Amino acid sequence: MSIAIEEQRIRSLFDRVEAVEDVARTLPENDERRAKLLAVSSATLADEGTVRPVIAAKLLGLSEKTIREWAKQGVLAVAQRSPRLLLDLQSVHEVRHIVQDLRSLGKDRDLLDEVWRRLSDAALIDRPDLAESIRQMRRGQGRVLRPLGGNGTASS
Repeated sequence: MSIAIEEQRIRSLFDRVEAVEDVARTLPENDERRAKLLAVSSATLADEGTVRPVIAAKLLGLSEKTIREWAKQGVLAVAQRSPRLLLDLQSVHEVRHIVQDLRSLGKDRDLLDEVWRRLSDAALIDRPDLAESIRQMRRGQGRVLRPLGGNGTASS
């Protein structure tokens, strides 16, 4: 399959997935329908599976060299390294959203660090232990800890 045809096919897939995600985001976070819609969009991307770096570069508006470096740094998930590098399509889709957000804010250079920070933040938010800690905090459970001052007493 030619690069142009593959790129168009993946762009069309992303458009369909993003239409479903847009509808899902209109529903409350605790709505079961939202979770189902997001699961459908995720499954649709998983069914496609992988994408070549040259296509990912076109989808993200970056150079293929940058895409390969981001894969090496772990920003883009690698599905296969040999005989040729293939990237996880869900990872490319997630990073595409972040890159679009950053560009809409006028950031177009040195994206690697900012994308990495956003992915790290998202991973933290998805952790069940952090979610439980936040729920406890909102219920007023727990106690406030203050760092010790230089003389070993609690600072204020």
